[in-house]
Amino acid sequence: MIRLDHVAAAYDHHRVLNDVSFHVHEDQFTGIVGPSGAGKTTLLRLLLATLKPVEGTVWRAPNLRTAYVPQLETVSWNFPITVFECVLMSRKTSRLMPWATNKEKKEVAAVLERLGIADLAQRHIRELSGGQQQRMFLARALLRQPQVLLLDEPTSGVDVSTRHDILHLLADLHEDGMAIVLTTHDLNGMATHLPHLVCVNHRIVADGTPSQVITSEVLENTFGARMEVLEHLGMRVVVDEAPTPFTPGLRN
Repeated sequence: MIRLDHVAAAYDHHRVLNDVSFHVHEDQFTGIVGPSGAGKTTLLRLLLATLKPVEGTVWRAPNLRTAYVPQLETVSWNFPITVFECVLMSRKTSRLMPWATNKEKKEVAAVLERLGIADLAQRHIRELSGGQQQRMFLARALLRQPQVLLLDEPTSGVDVSTRHDILHLLADLHEDGMAIVLTTHDLNGMATHLPHLVCVNHRIVADGTPSQVITSEVLENTFGARMEVLEHLGMRVVVDEAPTPFTPGLRN
């Protein structure tokens, strides 16, 4: 669906990604992990075609439908708009008149119902909880009936219960045939539950299943810090490695 071959990306001549090769397939459900400033969001922008590479090539399937869910922190929540209106704004239309048709209104109502927020349709967006805000932006994305859904930190700033709900919702969308690529900094709560991970730090450090990628060596190469990986109930758990105790009077 999307293929990046030996791509480099930069902002104002400052390189953020180097020699990145990455493919998105129909059955993809991938988490991109890495430290802040490592190029995770830049990689999403390349996949969306909102950023052009300075090197390499990006190929997209003809007429590919993509949708994007941004980080909640980047949204102006004081904008005077209701949930229904916010979702409706994502529709594509070539009509001169901006008013929604009855068909479009029914489509918005259906997607709000699917995501469990139909009762919030007339609520102002600033009155929503973090989980409700995330569902609203998922509704905006789903209204476009995408083949590929791209999400930037979808569980950032939400509680454990909401994170669990979002994971299950994304899994259901994937089961329905949607390819999903998301960024996350949450190694334990998010990354370990995904079928495929890519570690990024200005380049692709590792690519594979959680058992292949979540290792002390890979995480140190990705995050620049030593981390310990434990097994708990069949799941990998990442913990910061304890620092060496300081003993007064001794010098390293």
